[in-house]
Amino acid sequence: MIVTRIALPRRTFLRGVGATLSLPLLDAMIPAMTAVADTVAAPHQLRRLGFVYMPMGCDITRWTPPDADRLDELSPTLTPLQPVKDHVAIVSNLELRNAYPGTHATSNSSFLSAAKAKRTESTDYYLGTTVDQVAAQHIGHDTQLPSLELSMDLLSVVGQCDNGYACVYQNNLSWSSPTTPLPAEAHPRIVFERLFGEGGDATTRRERLQEKASLLDSVGEELGRLKNTLGPNDRRRIDEYLHSVRDVELRIQRAEQAARENPQADRERPTGVPTAYADHARLMFDLQLLALQGNVTRVVTFQLARETSNRTYPEIGVPDAHHPLTHHGNDPDKIAKMAVINRFHVSLFAEFLAKLQATPEANGSLLDNVLYLYGSGMGNPNVHDHTNLPIIVAGGAAGNMKGGRHIRFANPTPLANLHLSLLHKVGVPLEAFADSNGKLDELFRPLEV
Repeated sequence: MIVTRIALPRRTFLRGVGATLSLPLLDAMIPAMTAVADTVAAPHQLRRLGFVYMPMGCDITRWTPPDADRLDELSPTLTPLQPVKDHVAIVSNLELRNAYPGTHATSNSSFLSAAKAKRTESTDYYLGTTVDQVAAQHIGHDTQLPSLELSMDLLSVVGQCDNGYACVYQNNLSWSSPTTPLPAEAHPRIVFERLFGEGGDATTRRERLQEKASLLDSVGEELGRLKNTLGPNDRRRIDEYLHSVRDVELRIQRAEQAARENPQADRERPTGVPTAYADHARLMFDLQLLALQGNVTRVVTFQLARETSNRTYPEIGVPDAHHPLTHHGNDPDKIAKMAVINRFHVSLFAEFLAKLQATPEANGSLLDNVLYLYGSGMGNPNVHDHTNLPIIVAGGAAGNMKGGRHIRFANPTPLANLHLSLLHKVGVPLEAFADSNGKLDELFRPLEV
């Protein structure tokens, strides 16, 4: 085998004053004149897995696509997915048996663990290692962050939250062991510093970054030297990536400036968090994109809201608190408003998928090389059940997943089967996960014409 040039290491960083900037996958990182140059430099480096949690279930009648097999027609709640329909699969009739006896706490805690939470109001809580952390232990060891845990809620309550269950079960999606929950971060500035700040604690990283007007100013000299060694395609890809980083940085700065100009607007929201939910969510999704594109991490979890959230959504015409709407008592008006919130959350996820699809990588897009699971640990919130869960799987899994389909199981099937399948697709060869009784091979079987 002949190699005509030395490949740039995948873990190449630009370092500046208080900043470390990772790079997207470049042609220069793929050895020339090799078989892998026609596909992917190192497949394990493109295996990335994400999870997005939607709280408090949904109106399943507005969620479920009308047809089985092919996803020819989307349901009202899922219509925002139309532009990326060929990259998504809807999976119906999955369940979380270990989430019973039916609570908000266990909906959240079982979603990624498929485990039964120990009922306690104290610190002797016990759950199980979540699927994202199992993946991180296998594919996250050579990235800057083994995993990235994000949320939209800035305050985590403590004590007892739901029917005798400690609040820790609602606060945390990710658990690195049955006794170790991993707190999620909702502040965009802090996440930005984790991705691009160099060393020290959060305060030190922030002070170093603020010494420069922009992160990119700090790495400019080293960036110039690197670009002189690259081809035009790689230079363009770096420019596009840096433009995205700068855009996120500017949006965070604008939010901080708005807070300084109107400090009484919302005392409960720290400086730098956009006032509008959608603006905040888009920033958090864009931070995920940068982290995945730059190989800062390969595993992400994101909680769109905590269970029992009383957040209102006036920006979409729903001034009512979310949680009371889910206890709708079959009131058509409340169900309709809940469905509007469900569709709004899906629309933000769809925007994110479209951005992944528009981001070139290797011989395809970033969306082609990731797997994301979007859904809830609760089915019908009015009765707190955990069957027929709303579940979306999106991405391409580096060519292993075929989208544009609706998989509907005749009988309730463990959500853990899907988790096990996702683990296999990112190179984690477990024989079982939690209460799984098989894999969902249907999800990754080519669709027959």
